[in-house]
Amino acid sequence: MTHEIYRADAVFGTLEIPSDKSIAHRAALLAAITDGVSRLVHYPDSQDPQSTLSCLRALGVEIVDEDGILVVHGRGRYGLAHVDPSKPVIDCDNSGTTMRLLAGILAGQAYTSTLVGDASLSRRPMDRIATPLRLMGAGVELRDGAPPIDITGGKLRPIEYPLPVRSAQVKSCVLLAGLFADGGETTVVESAPTRDHTERMLGVPVVDIGDKRYVSIRSDHSLVPQTYTIPRDFSSAAFFIVAAALAPEALLRLPGVGVNPSRAALLDLLIAMGANITISNSRLRSGEPIADIDIRHSQLTGVAVGGEIVPNLIDEIPILAVAATQAIGTTIIRDAAELRVKESDRIAAMAEGLSRLGADVAELKDGLRIEGPTPLQGAEVDAKGDHRVAMALGIAGLVASGVTTVRGSESAAVSYPGFWSDLESVSFSQEAQSAKK
Repeated sequence: MTHEIYRADAVFGTLEIPSDKSIAHRAALLAAITDGVSRLVHYPDSQDPQSTLSCLRALGVEIVDEDGILVVHGRGRYGLAHVDPSKPVIDCDNSGTTMRLLAGILAGQAYTSTLVGDASLSRRPMDRIATPLRLMGAGVELRDGAPPIDITGGKLRPIEYPLPVRSAQVKSCVLLAGLFADGGETTVVESAPTRDHTERMLGVPVVDIGDKRYVSIRSDHSLVPQTYTIPRDFSSAAFFIVAAALAPEALLRLPGVGVNPSRAALLDLLIAMGANITISNSRLRSGEPIADIDIRHSQLTGVAVGGEIVPNLIDEIPILAVAATQAIGTTIIRDAAELRVKESDRIAAMAEGLSRLGADVAELKDGLRIEGPTPLQGAEVDAKGDHRVAMALGIAGLVASGVTTVRGSESAAVSYPGFWSDLESVSFSQEAQSAKK
């Protein structure tokens, strides 16, 4: 599918962003292995978190929608079982989070499971979870370092594991496996903080010593049925924050967005670039900080990005690249090689797409170099089957003259099914109005 975007003269309104899929995955998985009934409020209908629900149902978990609230009948720590034992294949579709986190739970189950995914997920690296799970005693087999993943679970042993890559998914996989590791404490050691939703939701100790962060869990850690109210997704909000910052006229309000510091580093970065952003009504929801965000038009300046901040804005780098095309001066993004192994090679995909629109962008081994501000000209661009690339190029189309056509626009549904309609609802374009006449 394709979607056409015209240059926006203004971005106005109030927009309720979809719920946070990172938190949704974790809430569903924890509810499934808890004894008792938990409730998930504002669970998103995007493809990735729905994949987690499908996997849990395949493992015998009863999940019922009651007036928009998901009721999860937890089966306890060792109660998951294949609905069809003769076909122990669990399909994670396109969701790497589902696959990596569920692997940690299945490593503690006394049977063999196979995790599979679509063509995109089947190319993504899984050695990063296979290594710690093997150290804990699970049998893990891959195909050239990628899915399918055969997991032979059972009794695990606790380990202390220094993360070789800065990945919240790997950290979460190990912590979840630690719930099944008898005889001690499983500890993940980070050299730089990554998103901390799992440890917040589990309520486990986090200790900073020098330049290291230690996150630990014991097998006797209590899991209690509860209600998880899922905040609105900052990663989805980021596209509209940049859209409003770049539009010639703008006043956009995004209420109730998650502003967890381990996720919302882009806010501070954009403010440092000169963005006119106001954060108000800060409060907590299920242990997660949320706030209302107001954005007005502003002139941005280029920035150098790298080091410890990168893991906390890794999903927002595609839209940061769009902002950089309109910022005065040079923006350099480094230490982001992880983008090479997402749903697409996001570094290459953004370099190609922005170049087609006329941006002055150079692809680096681990990032991008962008000179601005550069007038963009509408063109046909390819999302490469990647939801974040599709949405980022859609926002680029708002500042490009003429019409921008995003090929593969349907991929936005992976995380934001209503993205294109929401974009049209808050953006006003004289060019689009003229084209419809």
